[in-house]
Amino acid sequence: MKIRKNFLEGMEQKVYIYENKKEELILIAVPDICWSFSFTYDEENIQMKLHDSLMERVPEETADTLSSRIVQWTREM
Repeated sequence: MKIRKNFLEGMEQKVYIYENKKEELILIAVPDICWSFSFTYDEENIQMKLHDSLMERVPEETADTLSSRIVQWTREM
């Protein structure tokens, strides 16, 4: 599991990233906003799906930034 620090809205949030290589699955969790999301390696339009899911918890600008950061972090894995 990887833990990344995200600084948004004047707060530090921890973003937990778990990769299950056997099942080709990635799980993302941000406890500070009570949000989690999972997706497979071959899933398409993941940034859009992350953005849409985050919009239920945070403002649009924050969802834009966080979804792009999550995509970048998961590609590094």
